[in-house]
Amino acid sequence: MTHRGSRVLHVGSLARVEGESALHLLVDGGEVTEARLAIYEPPRFFEAFLRGRSYTEPPDITSRICGICPVAYQLSACRALEDACGVTVDGQLAALRRLLYCGEWIESQTLHVHLLHAPDFLGCAGAVELARTRRADVERGLRLKQTGNAIVELLGGRAIHPVNVRLGGFHRIPSVAELRPLAEKLRRARDDAQETVRWVAGFEFPDAGCDHDLLALAEPGTYAIESGTPAVMPAPTTAGLPAGSDRALPIRTFELHTFGGHVVERQVPHSTALHSRLDGRRHLTGTLARYAISGRWLSPIALQAAQDAGLGDPRQGTVCRNPFRSIVVRAVEVLHALDEAVRIIDAYEPAPRPYVDVPARAGTGHGATEAPRGLLYHRYTLDEDGTVTDAVLVPPTAQNQGAIEEDLRRIVRDRLRAGDPGDAELTALCERAIRNHDPCISCSAHFLDLTVERGESGS
Repeated sequence: MTHRGSRVLHVGSLARVEGESALHLLVDGGEVTEARLAIYEPPRFFEAFLRGRSYTEPPDITSRICGICPVAYQLSACRALEDACGVTVDGQLAALRRLLYCGEWIESQTLHVHLLHAPDFLGCAGAVELARTRRADVERGLRLKQTGNAIVELLGGRAIHPVNVRLGGFHRIPSVAELRPLAEKLRRARDDAQETVRWVAGFEFPDAGCDHDLLALAEPGTYAIESGTPAVMPAPTTAGLPAGSDRALPIRTFELHTFGGHVVERQVPHSTALHSRLDGRRHLTGTLARYAISGRWLSPIALQAAQDAGLGDPRQGTVCRNPFRSIVVRAVEVLHALDEAVRIIDAYEPAPRPYVDVPARAGTGHGATEAPRGLLYHRYTLDEDGTVTDAVLVPPTAQNQGAIEEDLRRIVRDRLRAGDPGDAELTALCERAIRNHDPCISCSAHFLDLTVERGESGS
């Protein structure tokens, strides 16, 4: 790739990401001067057609945005609408919501680790090829995913797009007898999850780091999943540290109702998805951010697995900023979610009613949860009879696009400085860099068209 001019590298339909996008790299003099991740999926207009709907409808409607993380959308919507109506759901109903969310984490993170991300590290084109050489590993992943599905199906009514969630709680809650067999299944699954952490910790990881502010929910004493306060850990270079430094930096928080004043969305010419900035800076949400901000609150078994996997001890101020090692953190989160699910079931006592009443009133409410891919924020404004007059949804992938573009620019720059890798290797490297963040662009099977434009100086 030493000639001048531009060219397009085409990658066919893939099943290891969700959505359609294109990458445009501008290379001049061996330097990457511009990296654009262009999302050209058509807008889906969920915010627009939520307006005029009853306040009871957004949890079911927004869950259809994603077939992989519908619970995240349901519970973020519920929290925002309950906030608008002045209602708090606590006790065993809140515990059941956390249990349901654990199920989604298990199935989504396991899907990504075993079927979407692991092939990158093992030289396989996809999960089918991986299954031919690593059958036991793929089967272990499928068992874990089935365990997550079982939680979502029991609490949500079905494994995909659950229908049992409602404002104030659930339409129906399980009995102790129904949950007991599930607890035994979860205990057995912990062995599989521990083996998965050991498996992915043995992969070969490129030396890489990221220099983004990290954003995640925080709730002292627990690894934040379905609730919390937005917390920010600044980028290392703001403290004079190298971009990939694993040192934890002081965390600041802000109130959820001020989210729109901190995370500001803007339209960019090359994408149909909005880009976000956190207080005017690039930021990253998701697995690495959660581990940096809440890692000290992992369950003991998950915390030990993280240390054994080489992630360090977050209680001693160690974080992970290598995007390629995000697969290890995801595996640790699966183990934590299994352990947390067992804890909730062991302490479970059915609430007197499956839901608390949520009467309509005029107001604006805010809700956020930690979807597998990162912080998901909802805001709704209601009139006095509960009609939605305004809706704002800020998904994690939209927030992460700027960070993904910067990671691409840096990773490709470093690879070019080490020697021009050629078209195929450069494209594969870009795909790996994007898959590190498990982007959810939409549910389709196409991935990346790469355009490399060379400047006049060539090279």
